[in-house]
Parts: sequence; structure tokens; C-alpha cells
Amino acid sequence: MEGGLLQTGGMKTLCARLKERIIARVAAVAGLDGKKLLQMRRAIGFVTPHRRTVAVILAIMPVIAALGALEPLIYKLVFDRLAGNRGLSSILLAVGAIMAAALAREGFNALSNRLSWKVRLAVNYQLLDATTSRLHSLPLSYHRGETVGGLMTRLNHGINGFVAAVAEITFNILPGLVYLAISVVVMVRLDWRLSLVVILFAPLPALIGVFASKEQTARESALLYRWGVIFSRFNEVLAGIVTVKSFAMEEAERKKFMDEVADAHGIVRRGVATDTKIGAAQNLVVMLAKAGSIGCAVYLISRGETTVGTLMAFLGYQGGLFGPVNSLTTIYQTLRKATISFDIVFSILDAEDRLKDAPHALPVQEVKGEVAFRNVSFAYNEERTILSNINVNVRPGETVAIVGPSGSGKTTLISLLQRFYDPTSGSIKLDGVDLRFLQQRSLRQQIGVVLQDALVFNDTIRNNIAYGRPDATDEEIQAAAMAANAHKFICRLPGGYDFVVGERGSRISVGERQRISIARALLKNPSLLILDEATSALDAESEVLVQEALERLIKGRTSFIIAHRLSTIVGADRILVLKDGRIIESDTHQALMEQGGYYASLVECQSRGLLLAS
Repeated sequence: MEGGLLQTGGMKTLCARLKERIIARVAAVAGLDGKKLLQMRRAIGFVTPHRRTVAVILAIMPVIAALGALEPLIYKLVFDRLAGNRGLSSILLAVGAIMAAALAREGFNALSNRLSWKVRLAVNYQLLDATTSRLHSLPLSYHRGETVGGLMTRLNHGINGFVAAVAEITFNILPGLVYLAISVVVMVRLDWRLSLVVILFAPLPALIGVFASKEQTARESALLYRWGVIFSRFNEVLAGIVTVKSFAMEEAERKKFMDEVADAHGIVRRGVATDTKIGAAQNLVVMLAKAGSIGCAVYLISRGETTVGTLMAFLGYQGGLFGPVNSLTTIYQTLRKATISFDIVFSILDAEDRLKDAPHALPVQEVKGEVAFRNVSFAYNEERTILSNINVNVRPGETVAIVGPSGSGKTTLISLLQRFYDPTSGSIKLDGVDLRFLQQRSLRQQIGVVLQDALVFNDTIRNNIAYGRPDATDEEIQAAAMAANAHKFICRLPGGYDFVVGERGSRISVGERQRISIARALLKNPSLLILDEATSALDAESEVLVQEALERLIKGRTSFIIAHRLSTIVGADRILVLKDGRIIESDTHQALMEQGGYYASLVECQSRGLLLAS
């Protein structure tokens, strides 16, 4: 028993070493540096969970190669028997053998192809799962440094290139080498002189391919960057189509998009021209090798030193020889291009996450709602400080309004509370525990957010309300909608709660989107509540309905309200006035008005019909 285990362990170690040597050798041939070699090892690691299927494929491939190598030998037998006027029965037997070998090869090919695609799709699924999980977990700072269209283009290209490269490494190298070895051995055994002619030409197509690979890799990288820029802009245009139409810029945007596409197509056309020349040069070498072997064979046949059957076998092996050589060249080119895909995928998987949960982060369970900002300062970069030395204690159930001019740090303060960022210095505590010691997911499950531009998905109203609680019952969803003053307008829609609101809620009004967002927050039943300009984009009638819903939502919860409209902040327990990243005033509305300070001047400006701004 113990010996068996040791043998198994030894076999695993041997396989691991063999894999490492193959990867290292392939990387060395492809001219890959240490970083790329490490990436290749990690890439092959995605195939490891499917090693049994891969083992079956690798076992089948030498059989396919052997059956392919058998066919030219049968051709030799047929033509030699024809030349020797042998019986028709033996020729028919040879033809039957050709058919049997071909059928067997196609059967094994079909099985190998099916299993290969099974592995490819599984690796594709693993990559999508890994990259999308990583993208969801990365902080806002990462996403704000990327454009949606560009990221999606790069991700799609990266994953497809990654899977293709792994498939090439795993499934094409071994059969190519096996067929190459069999072909060379048989050809030398048949006639070393003809073999010499063919072997002299064999490396030339590969050398031509290697010469072209540098340009192909540079072209691939340039195209990837160009398509990323193009679709990044296109995504922005479609997202802001109302602005585009408002400024009558449809034709200008269309022309700009098509001009950029034409430039990218120009790169493709020039690349196709180059690839065509390379392919023609490789084919010319193959034809020269074929012509040379035929000429040499005719001379030898005329001297009686070889046979027509040997020539036919050589012509068959010649195609089989140049095929694997070109295939190995293609693998080289694929590996060079794959480095771009590896860079894309691993740049996502290895992206730095400074906000990841601490090793022993605690889940947030029962929340009283006490929030404390202790000497909190924050800067997105060294050049500009957004918040300076913020000190606030918020009691459980207290409603705190935050006002101030644009750029004063209101939204940043709330982002820190949700731990989208960490303070540059100081700390934020929930019920006495630093947010950095709490699990982010469980923290945000305790926070309800209603934003100025309420995001609703292109889904049913039912699913949009239940977004934070997918397991909610229909009764709970309707109760939340009623409390949000949304039930009546929902019932008037075709299909009611099954009405699909369109992309970003384009089929319903702003006020209706806002009430759905409030219903979503109500259903979530959060301990902490954040309202960020929740009524600023509404008309008077919609504001009344939304305000009533907000009052129900706020009741009994620790709430933070960013707002300009007095109707939202007058009833707050406390108002914080931010300016230049500092709290300059803090008290109730009445007390601040009596002080006649900055807040009072803002209220006076608004009462004269001006914007609440400095």
C-alpha cells in the first residue's frame, strides 16, 4: 500500500518535472523571458483540472499521427504492385487498407476534437469566472481608471487569445512532433538520398515564419489598443445618446467612428498583405522541395535505384513533413501573440487591491448604527487633498445632512463610509469597530443607498426592487413598492410588476425610477441609509411623492443625506457644512440660521432662486 502511494507520488513528481521541462523548452524556442515563462506556467495551470481528459487526447494523438504516417506506405505498396503487374486482389486489399486507415483516423480525429473543445470551453469558463470575479472585487479606483468599452474589448480578446494559446501548447505540439519523427524515420529508411533533399528544405518555412512573427506580434498589439479606443468611445456615445442628439452630433460621431474603424482596417489590410507574402514564400519553398525530390526520384528510378512507389510515398510524407513544421511555426507565432493575451488576463487577475478584506475581518451582524469619523483625511493623489481632519460622531438613528459647494468632499465622505476607499489617515468606526476590520460585503449589506441618478437594470420592476434581496416574496416586494409610493404607477404599466423598464430605465420617468430605487432600499431593510441628491432631478409633484417615501425609509435608521433642496434637509437632526474638505459648521437648521454664517448665506442664495453653491 505504502509502496503504491510512493509510486503514485513519484509519478506525479515525474509528470510535473516533465511539464516544467516542456514549458521551459517551448518558452526558450519562442524567445520568451522569465516573466512570460511564468505566465505560460500559470496559463497551463488552467488546464490542470482537466488532466484526465487531456491525457486521453494526448494518448489518441500519437495514434492519429501513426495512422497518417501509415497511408504513404500503403501508396508505395499499391504503386509497386502496379509496376510489378501483381494481382488485382492485392491492390484492392491495399485500397481497402487505405480506406480503413482513413476511417479510423477520422474517427479518432472526431473524438479528439470533441474532447479538445470540451477542455477549451471549460478553460474559457474558468477564465471568465476568474476575471469577472476579480473585476467585481476590485476597488472603484481600478474601474474609474478604465473605460467600459475598452475593458470589455480587451477582456474578450484576451480570453479568446489565452484559450487559443493554451490549446495550441497542449494539443498541437505533441502530435506535430510525433508525426514529424515518424515521417523522418520512415523516409530515411525508404531512401536516404530523397530524404536529404526534403530535409534540407524543411526548416526554411519555419525560419520564414519566425522572421515574420515580430511584425505580427506588434500588429496584434497595435490592433488591440486601437479597437479598445474605438469601442470605448462608441460605448460613451451610446450611453450619452441624448446629449449627442441634443447637439445634433449624430453624423459627426458616426463619421468619427467609421474613420477610426477604417484606420484599423488599414492595419488589418497591410497585415494581410504581409501574411500573404509570407505564406507565398513558404508555399514556394514546399514546391521547390517537391520539385527537387521528384527530379531526384526520376533520376534514381531511371537508374533502377528506387521505385515509383517510393516516390509516391515520399510525396505523401513530404506533405506530412512540411505540415507539422508549419504547425510548429504557427505555434511559435501563436505563443508570441499569446503574450499579449496573457498580459491582459493576468493584468486583471493580478491587479492590486489595497481594499481587500483583512485576514481576520469580522462579519457585520447586529448594527446599532453609531458612526464615528476620527481625524479622517483623504486624498486621491498627492497633489490634491479632498478631506482634512474630519471629526463627527453620529448617534444611532440620527439623521445627518451634508451640504456644501461642489467639490467640497460630500460624496467622498459617503464613499469612505461604504469603504469604497480607505482614509489616507484617521479612521471610521461602526459601533466602535474600524471599518478596515469588517468584511466589506457584509458591511455594504447593512447600507441602503438612493442616488440622484437611480440605476435600474433592463429587467422587470419586480427584479429591480428585489435586487438586494432576490429571495423576497411578491408580498414583500409589493409592500416595499407601496411604502415608496410606487405601487399605483406600477399597476398602471402593461404587465405591472413584470414590466421591463428598458436600459437604465428608459421606459419610465425619472421620478418613477427614483421610487423604484427607494422601494429597493426599503426591501433591503438596511441599518444605515445614504441619500445622495435623491430628489434634485425631480419635478414638484414627483418630489412630494418621493419625499413621503424617503420619510418612511429614514425612520429609525442612521441616515446620511447629501442634498441642496431645503425640503430634504430642514428636518435633519444635524447639518454638516463642508467647504474645502473641512467641516466649518455643524448644528440644526434653526441654530445655523441664527448663527448667520456660511450655511445661512447658502440658504439665502437659494431663497432668491439661485443654486445652492458658493
